[in-house]
Amino acid sequence: MRIFKTRWFTKWAGKEGLTDKVLFAVVAEMETGLIDADLGGNIYKKRVARPGQGKSGSTRIIVAFKIGEKAFFMYGFAKNKMDNINDKELEVFKIVGGDLLSYNDKQLETALEKGELMEVINE
Repeated sequence: MRIFKTRWFTKWAGKEGLTDKVLFAVVAEMETGLIDADLGGNIYKKRVARPGQGKSGSTRIIVAFKIGEKAFFMYGFAKNKMDNINDKELEVFKIVGGDLLSYNDKQLETALEKGELMEVINE
């Protein structure tokens, strides 16, 4: 299982204090079926606690995910700043997520080299 984050998500997660260790744990939960919302098209919403806080009022993360294959952290938002994503945003996440999940090894390596994606490392 390989786990990646987009450039935008990497910046956002850093500001929120979400480390690779936390993100790795999120995917581990998802692999066991702990998913907060299946948005269709291999796109999922997951609640993630900020350091020192509970999940209920914390952050929401949008992940493109295929069990045992790949996961891509694409977007995140604080629950107190945004209630949810809208239908147009979901449509975009499904398109982008589908593209990312279809990347072969060469495409992944190219995206990593260009800095478009970063790999989540299990600390």
